[in-house]
Amino acid sequence: MTQPYAEVIGDPIGHSKSPIIHGFWLKALGHDAAYRACHVLPDGLADYFATRRSDPAWRGCNITVPHKIAALDHVADPGNIRSTIGAINTVARDEQGICFGTNTDAAGFYAPIAEVDLTGAPIVVIGAGGAARAVLFALSRLGVGPVTVLNRNVLKAAALLARFGLKGAALPLDSALPPANLVVNASTLGMVGQPPLVIDLDPLPEDAIIYDLVYAPLETPLLKAARARGLDSVDGLEMLISQAALAFEILFGIEPPRDEDESLRALLT
Repeated sequence: MTQPYAEVIGDPIGHSKSPIIHGFWLKALGHDAAYRACHVLPDGLADYFATRRSDPAWRGCNITVPHKIAALDHVADPGNIRSTIGAINTVARDEQGICFGTNTDAAGFYAPIAEVDLTGAPIVVIGAGGAARAVLFALSRLGVGPVTVLNRNVLKAAALLARFGLKGAALPLDSALPPANLVVNASTLGMVGQPPLVIDLDPLPEDAIIYDLVYAPLETPLLKAARARGLDSVDGLEMLISQAALAFEILFGIEPPRDEDESLRALLT
C-alpha cells in the first residue's frame, strides 16, 4: 500500500517550516505518513489539484503565499470560507476524492494572544493579503477598537475593513503608526528575499504587543525593534505551530503531540 502523504504548496516554498513541523509530529506519534514541500507556480495551481485529487495516497495540503485566495477556485467550500475569511490555508481530500478547503490561520493567530483582553483596544494590521484576512476575521470576533490597516493598496485595505465590519482606517504603508495595543505584521515584508519592514514604533504605548507573522527569519527587524523598545512580542512560530496543529488533525485524523512544543521550537530555531 502506498504511504499516505500531505504537502505544503507555495511560490516560493523553500522557506517553509511546515515539513519540519509535520514531520516532527508524525515521527513522535510513529504514524506511517509523509509530509513534504511542493513548489507550485500560480499558473500551475489548477493542474496541481487536478493531479492530486486522483491520488488516493494524497491527504491534502497546506497553502502558503501566494495561493491562499486563488486556491478557493479549485476546491469545494463547505464551510463557506469564501464569504467569511475569503482565503484558505488547508485543503483536505475525503474518501470520495472531493477536495475541500478550510482556514486554520484565524484560530492559529488567536491562540498565542488568547489571554490578552483586546476589548475596545486599537489595533494596527500591516498587509491586506490572505494572512491579513484571517487576522482581521479573528479581530472582528473579539470586540476590538478601531483597526488601522497599512497597505500599499489603500482601497484593498479599506475593502477588507468593510468586509469584516471593522471600524477604523486604511492608510498607505509608509504612514506613521497610530497609538495601538497590538501591531500585527501580516505582510511578507521582513521575510527572506523580501524588503524589510521599516516602521517607527515610538508612537506605541509601553504595553503594546508586536506580533510578526513572518517566521523566516524568526528574528525579524520588527521584532528586534520591539525588543529595543522593551515591548512584548510574538514571533511567527507561535502562529505557525498553532495553525499547523489544527491542520495536522484535519489532514491525518490524529492530534499532534503539543506537549512536545518546546522540543519542536528548538528544532525549528
